[in-house]
Order: sequence, then C-alpha cells, then structure tokens
Amino acid sequence: MIEQPGNYVSKIVLIRIALPYREYFETSFGREYEKHTYIVIVEANGVEGYAETAAGIYPRYSYESVDIDAYVIDKYIIPSIEKGISTNPNEYIEKVRWIKGYNMAKASIEMALWDLTSKLMGKPLYKVIGGKRKYANVGVSIGLQKDIDTLLSKIATYLEEGYQRIKIKISRGRDIELVEAVRREYPDIPLTVDANGDYGYKDLEYLKKLDEFDLLYIEQPFPYWDLYLHSKLQSIIETKICLDESIYNSYLAREAIDIGAAKVINIKPGRVGGIKESIEIHNISMDKGIGTWIGGMLETGIGRGFNVSLATLPNIIYPSDISASTRYFNRDIVTQPWEIDSKGRMWVREEEGIGVEIDWGYLDKIVIWKKEYRIGSN
Repeated sequence: MIEQPGNYVSKIVLIRIALPYREYFETSFGREYEKHTYIVIVEANGVEGYAETAAGIYPRYSYESVDIDAYVIDKYIIPSIEKGISTNPNEYIEKVRWIKGYNMAKASIEMALWDLTSKLMGKPLYKVIGGKRKYANVGVSIGLQKDIDTLLSKIATYLEEGYQRIKIKISRGRDIELVEAVRREYPDIPLTVDANGDYGYKDLEYLKKLDEFDLLYIEQPFPYWDLYLHSKLQSIIETKICLDESIYNSYLAREAIDIGAAKVINIKPGRVGGIKESIEIHNISMDKGIGTWIGGMLETGIGRGFNVSLATLPNIIYPSDISASTRYFNRDIVTQPWEIDSKGRMWVREEEGIGVEIDWGYLDKIVIWKKEYRIGSN
C-alpha cells in the first residue's frame, strides 16, 4: 500500500475518445457500437500515470456518463486540487470526499494516481496493492444475441480460446430459453447469468426456475437500490446471488452481506470509487467468507491493466470479466494489447505501474477533444 507523501502533481490531462467496438454489445440497458470514454493522464516529475473513466456514453448503468464525469472533474474535482496535491492517492481521496457520489469521475483520477505512484516507486501495481499471484483467472461476458444459434456459436469460440467461465446477459422475455439451450449444449461449463437489474418483485417465483441450471451465481437480478428484494430471493433460491450495481462502496458491501442479499460480490473499481475502495470491499468480503471477482466495463487496455492487477488479490476466487483486447476492439489504444493464454489466464505486466504504454498514433485518430489542467501553478 502507499504510505509516503509522494511527489507533487504538475498536470492533469483529459482526452475524450470514441473507440469502435468489433461488434455491438447489448444488455438489458441497450446496445452500443463504440467505447466512449476519456483517458486521464496525471503527471509528476516528468512521469505519467494513466487511467480512464468507467462511465459510458449514456447514464444507463448508473447516473454517470462520460460527459457528466468530465463536467464533474472540470467544475468540482479540479478546483478541489488545483492549488496543489501530492501523488499519494489517499490525499486526493480526502480532498474530493466532499463531492457526493460520482464515483467513476473521482476514480478516474484516483486510479491514474495509483499508476503514477507505482511508477515512481519502481514497482508494478499488483505488487503495491498486495497481489498474491501473477495472473488473473478470466471469464467472458456475452451480450444479448439476435438468436440462440449465434449465442451458442460465440460460446464455442470463447471456450476454444480458453475462457474459464461463460456469462450470458439475460432480460425479461429473454432468459430461461437461453439458459436451457446453453445447458443442453454445454452441461458442465462454469456458467453465470447477468440481468443488470431488469427484474422486479413479481418475478421472485419465476426466477426460482434458474435453480435448475447449476449456475455459479445469478448477477444483479433486481434494481441496484433494492437490497431487500435481493435478500428475499436469496432466501428462497439455492443459487448464489451476486451483486454488481448495488455495491458502490464498502458500507453497502458489508450491509448486503449482513442481510443475506449477496453470497458473491462483483468488484468494479470505477463503480466503487477506485483502487482503495476496491481493496476495502475485497477485504470485508474475505473476512466474511464471501467470494469476489473483478468486473469489467468494456475498458480499453488502460482500464484492463487495473482490473488484472486487482484480480491478483487473494479473495478473487471466481474468474473475472477481463477478456482479451480483441474481444471488444479490432485495435486497442495500448501498444501491447492484453491477451489470455490457453488456460484462461491473463498475466500481469512486470513493468512499473499497470505496465501499459499508449499507442499515440492511433489515439490521435479517435480523439474528440482534449483538455489540460495545470496543478499547483497558481
């Protein structure tokens, strides 16, 4: 962990981009064709730390979007730190604590500070945060498809590539038939489903049908704000409930576990506010005997670097949603795209920080706008 005061930040840059997907990605929220995000660059002593926002182009997953987050950074976060701040993420967290919510906006700078400080320490991030292995066990998330044959074909491809776990998206009216078809074709594979909060109280009895399919867990069946309904379902179903959108800080993680609303927790660093809070949720879950894994937000190779580092923590016991760069993009924005091996593992980089370099030649082709902030120069 990072304890020293650190060096001092001199500059923060936001670069808004639109990175084309290989193919559209569809959930119960909707369909998207491009990865809209902004890249964060934090500089100190001539060294740069990188990160990105987890928010998408629309406020579907949460109330945040890429443009909302850019506004929050410009109007609230930068004024909170522009007089001067060290590279220590803990100092930054305290300076922006007064801003209620907007975890993804705050996390984008916090995570860049972790990358930067790890570089200044001369260590890879996974070692700085206490990772216990040099690889992440990975699964793949498959969006809603046009038909069952297409879904089965994609599953066959990803199993051949080595992914350890298959997750399929479901929604009302597109659920039991899909799972039945997958289980009929693949009776023994590790399988999960993700509803992204699409169901409600009237679906409690209906969702019990999912007990028939030997799922590792059911992810986020109900809206994020209804922990009670998740605890209600968990009390009448054998399959474990995994929470995603509901867990946006360590307090909610503890509450969800204590009331029986979750037996598995998906940790997404952007959603919960950054690396420090991700580690806290991991530790709380481990103390209470609840397994965790690292979720994905269709990140570029920059965000993927943080996810791989976090997935080396000891209580990440389920395969994480950290697929290869080629899963989503024909071309990533990093010079060395992320890959998995034949056993479904993604190896950390031993270079300092998250171990990635930006492909500036390609990035410049997909830039929408760029904004630079001088820090500590007033």
